[in-house]
Amino acid sequence: MQTWVDDELATADLGDQRLNQRFRLVLDRLSQKPSLKFPAACRGQAEIQAAYRFLDNDRVTADKVLAPHRTATLARLRAQPVALLIQDTTDLDVTRKQERMAGAGPLNDEAHVGFYDHVLVAVTPAQVMLGVLDAQIWARDPEEFARSAAVKAQARKTKTIEEKESVRWLEGYRHACQVAAEAPDTQIVCVSDSEGDVYECFEAAQPADGQRKADWIVRACQNRALLPAATPEGTGGEGATAAAGAAPAPDLWSQVAQAAVLTTLTIEVSRREPKSKDDRKRKPPRSARTAVVSGRAAVVTLRPPARPGRKLAAVTVHAVLVREDKPPAGEAPIEWLLLTSLPIATVEEVLRVVEGYCCRWQIEIYFRVLKSGCNVEASQLEHARRFEPFLALCMIVAWRVLYTMRLGRECPELPCTVVFEDDEWRAVYAVVTNAPPPTTLPTLGEVVLLVATLGGYQHRKGDGPPGPKALWVGLQRLTDLTLAWQAFAQHGPRPAG
Repeated sequence: MQTWVDDELATADLGDQRLNQRFRLVLDRLSQKPSLKFPAACRGQAEIQAAYRFLDNDRVTADKVLAPHRTATLARLRAQPVALLIQDTTDLDVTRKQERMAGAGPLNDEAHVGFYDHVLVAVTPAQVMLGVLDAQIWARDPEEFARSAAVKAQARKTKTIEEKESVRWLEGYRHACQVAAEAPDTQIVCVSDSEGDVYECFEAAQPADGQRKADWIVRACQNRALLPAATPEGTGGEGATAAAGAAPAPDLWSQVAQAAVLTTLTIEVSRREPKSKDDRKRKPPRSARTAVVSGRAAVVTLRPPARPGRKLAAVTVHAVLVREDKPPAGEAPIEWLLLTSLPIATVEEVLRVVEGYCCRWQIEIYFRVLKSGCNVEASQLEHARRFEPFLALCMIVAWRVLYTMRLGRECPELPCTVVFEDDEWRAVYAVVTNAPPPTTLPTLGEVVLLVATLGGYQHRKGDGPPGPKALWVGLQRLTDLTLAWQAFAQHGPRPAG
């Protein structure tokens, strides 16, 4: 059993000590073979059957699987002065040719079925992944999905936020506020992409007596109307009109674009290759590049939209516009309008908002590890009742891969034993370097490079640091090397003859 598994699951409580121990064993085996299913990850038929019985147990749910990991994540978070809580949604396609997983629902079309997973992860400003704090897993109702677009659009107009899928963003922010209360010495900043541009989230973030609120950064996707300067806050609404002879109410984008340029900065833009025609329409493909962008900032008061059954209050937010004025030929310019509660009075404060949003990419990497590294969509489990706790186990494994990778980059001088067992680092050292393990303890950075080498990392001049794929492949090979190392130490070489 790996030491980190015992530490991570120290507070596990499934109502039975034998079940808790099985929990540790299943996580230990999956983490050593993240891309493989139970038959290949477990050691022997008894372990395989025990793993499936674990998923079948009524006491084992996704929430209970993640609960001890959340506690451990909170402990890591409390040691940080600032923590970014990034939320986003990914779809998990479990479509099969011959059968359909019970409990799965339609995704973008009826031909593909699966689940949605809305995750809240904690990272440091240096982008070290601290863990998963919340996960909302659901499947769409096939009957609701089959209704015509016109019927669904009309029904949506009468629904409250609590009746829409978009409530997940509000619940994610509320969970961030709960974390802020649980970690009072850490500044919590909740970060969302453009799907999180939900007005109720801005309203929920307003100060309230006796409540500690999380700060937030949201990339805007809607060009919202603003309240005219002469209009008192809290009035108006979507149907309000300007007084006779008054200038038309400004809109969000044009108002911030009129602000003076405060700074220019260089950002790294990731490659984007949409998977479908719908994705291509929403987010066109782009190549990875370094972009020079300008930064502007303004304080604006948003005019509240109309909502069925309630009246929303106007909210004042800080806005930062990041715009690429000279994009390469054939490339769409980079443009982010970031709404935030963080201060923007100085250039340093504006840069902090932009840097905080740039950390959002870590959750995309996390989803890649979950899908490609843990191969979670290839699961052959027959029912959602089994799949959801399995997904939660894989979410912990995906965190561990990224935590190891980023800790090796940001804190390479740490002793390797903060992540690796003695037999693990000795085995990989002996195999990769073809030399006996040293008597002095290697650093974490050195051993991470050795493990990544097992996964195909070449460490050539000009190569960047090893990525998650090299690490998850290397960790799988490390498991076999460690078992061989331990067997040799226990039994020694066979006598000649």
